[in-house]
Amino acid sequence: MLLDRINEGGPFFMWPIVFIFIILVALFVRQLVTKANKDHTITLLSNISLFILAWGILGSVIGLIQAFDAIEGAGSVSQGVMAGGLKIAFLTTVFGLFTFIFGRLFIIILNLKK
Repeated sequence: MLLDRINEGGPFFMWPIVFIFIILVALFVRQLVTKANKDHTITLLSNISLFILAWGILGSVIGLIQAFDAIEGAGSVSQGVMAGGLKIAFLTTVFGLFTFIFGRLFIIILNLKK
């Protein structure tokens, strides 16, 4: 199911979000296991999570533009087709927000452990 959603959202935008999520988790775990510089890790988590949020929104906007181009070319489109196109366009935003929220949660936890 998750792989289907990733492929539906478009691999160009979705797979980088998945990989960045894995990187965020790895950075967080590394910081918990080692006693590296927390400020550096927090800054890195913050910047990466903000980037991936913007990346997800960019994917949605490009998806919407493509959907509206297809609708314009086809003339009239059913509500079901329109809803399906909107669902796909917003998948990158949802994954980007999910990754952003976890990145921010990791930052909060690391700040509490300071």
